[in-house]
Amino acid sequence: MPRPLEEVVGYRFKDPALLKQALSHKSHASESGSGVYNERLEFLGDSVLASVVAHAVYAGFPDEPEGNLSKKKSLLVSRPSLAAWGEELGIGAHLHLGVGEESTGGRTRQSLLANAVEALIGAMYLDGGYEAAAKFIRSWYEARRGTLLETDHKSRLQEILQKRHKSPPTYETTSALGPDHDKVFEILVRLGETELGRGAGKSKKEAEQAAARDALAKLEKGKP
Repeated sequence: MPRPLEEVVGYRFKDPALLKQALSHKSHASESGSGVYNERLEFLGDSVLASVVAHAVYAGFPDEPEGNLSKKKSLLVSRPSLAAWGEELGIGAHLHLGVGEESTGGRTRQSLLANAVEALIGAMYLDGGYEAAAKFIRSWYEARRGTLLETDHKSRLQEILQKRHKSPPTYETTSALGPDHDKVFEILVRLGETELGRGAGKSKKEAEQAAARDALAKLEKGKP
């Protein structure tokens, strides 16, 4: 038996009908004849989420240019990010789905989870106002702020090299070891023929970020 969602999110609805609507997929509304589903709340929640995240990123990264702030915001409000949030909340277990959607794995479908998170935010906004929704979003943002600091090494390295050398770095996979389900990639980053750094990770993207981080650390020490 899953924990009550209100307990998980730390917010008790004054109007429980709003919570039910936020968790109701169109397929359920069609089959039940209720006509109540979460797409309008999803629309509203998307805007509230964007506003709160934009403010949090703006305040949290005072030295970053607009382009970097946009990238951070986009990363946070992306469908994969929202779906991961939905999984953390266990929101799939609380969805009201039609029979067909249920039988085809709707409770774990990434798009449905992401949409439900936005609808939940929209419902909180209507039920408790902007601050109620913002408090929920900020707690999630704070848990990911450290990740944001770690995710943009490639962009930072490219900016520095473009400014200093008018040329971007290049990344080269030097090895990919292990079975397909558990590979470790090693990446080398260069500027022209000069090696700047190396990194490893479970994906090429992760390894490239690690290589860029290594290169940035060396650049801070005056190398190369």
